[in-house]
Amino acid sequence: MCGMKVAIVAITKKGKHAALRIKKSIPGCKVYALSLKGGLRDLAQKLFSEYEGIVFCMAAGIVVRVIASYIKDKYSDPAVVVVDEEGRFAISLLSGHEGGANNLAIKVANSLGAQPVVTTASESRKKLVIGIGCRRGIDKKEIIKGVRYALSRVKCSIKKVRCFATIDLKQKELGLQEACMELGVSLRIVPTELIRKFSGEYGRSSFVKEKIGVEGVSEPCALIVARNPKLILAKTKIGRVTVAVAREA
Repeated sequence: MCGMKVAIVAITKKGKHAALRIKKSIPGCKVYALSLKGGLRDLAQKLFSEYEGIVFCMAAGIVVRVIASYIKDKYSDPAVVVVDEEGRFAISLLSGHEGGANNLAIKVANSLGAQPVVTTASESRKKLVIGIGCRRGIDKKEIIKGVRYALSRVKCSIKKVRCFATIDLKQKELGLQEACMELGVSLRIVPTELIRKFSGEYGRSSFVKEKIGVEGVSEPCALIVARNPKLILAKTKIGRVTVAVAREA
């Protein structure tokens, strides 16, 4: 995903609003705003040849019809992600694994507080979500050490991890970003407000609440992001990192 040349396309006022929100999280991307009757099909042809990733902020049906004649194969087609105008879902539509659409969908979802939708078989078989909390200025080696310790405790390999999850307050931690890149695992960002409203069972801390306004990070993040989760490793502190592991049913 790093360095991917990305275009964002919108055809309505709501779609443009979502596009501008996404743009803030993808440096160097370009937004194309058209009218409903604008030359969307011709633009799609141009973007297929010029960009590595395309985000369409509109209905998936429109996108399928528009790009159908330009699709070649998963090794040469750009990554295509579709976002509904309300910004609720980011769907990896084309070139999910090879082209990077899965990671692009997650990045877009993080920027909107949306749900990423990834359907490739390689991702569907991964059942673990690791929640991560960390101190400010954390180094990537500390994150990696914490992740590996967590995996050793649950007797699983990194290949079983679908994603990491952390609170939005930590999304710009360079060490965390670098650790994700080195381990080849995407990072899901959980809004603080969502954690605050989460009513599931987890180890709550008044100290953490006093510091950042919520009662936990690693456990609620893992439980919120995982589907039908079961906590298989409660929050565990390794130096300046806290990890928790949830397994999806």
